[in-house]
Amino acid sequence: MPQPFHPAEELLPPATLIKRLLAMIYDGLICIAVLIVTTWIYTMLAAWIIGFEAYKALAESGKLSSDPLLTSILFVALFVFFGYFWTKTGQTLGMQVWRIRIENPDGTPIRWYQALLRYLIGWVSWLTGGLGYLWILWDSERRSWTDRVSESQVVRVPRTTR
Repeated sequence: MPQPFHPAEELLPPATLIKRLLAMIYDGLICIAVLIVTTWIYTMLAAWIIGFEAYKALAESGKLSSDPLLTSILFVALFVFFGYFWTKTGQTLGMQVWRIRIENPDGTPIRWYQALLRYLIGWVSWLTGGLGYLWILWDSERRSWTDRVSESQVVRVPRTTR
C-alpha cells in the first residue's frame, strides 16, 4: 500500500481555482519543453529511418504538416509526464511552486488509472472552454470535473509539509 502524504484524519483544504490555474500556466511552459524535445527525438528517428534527404524532401513538400503518429506520441508523452508526477509525489513542478497536491481522500497518492482519468477529463474540461475547472466555483466541495471523475482531490499543502 502506498505511503500517505499525511495522516488520513488530517483534512487539508481544497486548492483554490487561482492556485490551480497558476500551476497550470507554470506546467504549461514545462509542457512546451517536453513537446519540443519529444518532437525533436521523433524527427531525428524518422529522418534516420527513411533517410535525411528523403525526410527533408517530405518536409519541404509540406507532406509532414500533419502527422497522426507524432500527434499521438505527443499526447502520450504529456500523459506520462503528468502521470509520473501525480502518482509519485502528487505534484507537478508547477503544483510544487503553488503548494497544491493531488491525492486520494485518504491522503495517499493517486494510481495510474486515476491519473489517466484526470488527464483525459482535463482535456475535456479545457475543450469546453475551461468549464470543467470553473465548476469549482459552483461545487459545494470545490471539486473540478477531473477531481470528481478520478475520485481524487487537489488540496493546499501546508508550509510545514513536504
